[in-house]
Amino acid sequence: TGNRYGGAITAALFLSEFVDDTPWVHIDIAGPRLSNKESGYIVKGATGFGVRTLIELALNEAKNQEAL
Repeated sequence: TGNRYGGAITAALFLSEFVDDTPWVHIDIAGPRLSNKESGYIVKGATGFGVRTLIELALNEAKNQEAL
């Protein structure tokens, strides 16, 4: 534990101890989970931050698998 800075890299380093040679990624989305006001496509409340990125990642990976 410590201050709030470096938490993402600390978590990633911890997870890296368990994956061996398996490709993986750590996406830290804890910070922007809530919004106090509307801003562009972000509504007030739960933001769903990272969901669009994960969907695009999954769609791109599926296309890559089909191409094999």
